[in-house]
Amino acid sequence: MASLVVSYPAKEGAKFDADYYRDTHIPLVEKHWGSHGMTGADVYWPADGEQPNVAMVVLNFSSSDAIDAALGSAGTAEVMGDVPKFTDIQPTIYRTA
Repeated sequence: MASLVVSYPAKEGAKFDADYYRDTHIPLVEKHWGSHGMTGADVYWPADGEQPNVAMVVLNFSSSDAIDAALGSAGTAEVMGDVPKFTDIQPTIYRTA
C-alpha cells in the first residue's frame, strides 16, 4: 500500500470550505483516481483549539505505481482545477511508498 497525504496549513484570513471539500472535492478525487488504484480517502479535521492545519486527507492507493498512474491521468486536471473552489491555501503533499 502507498499513500498521498495532503494537508492544508492554517493561515490567518485563508478560506477553506469544509462542506465543499467533504461533499464535492473528495468524491471527485475518488471518481477520477479510483480506477487507477486509489482504495480510499481518510479526511481528518482539527480538534478544538488552534491547530497547524485546517484539514488533512490520506489518499490510500494499492501501490506507488497506482499513485503515478492516478497523477498522470487525464482526470487529474479536473481534480486540481477544483481546488480553488474550496480553498486559497497551497496544500502540502507527502508521499509514502
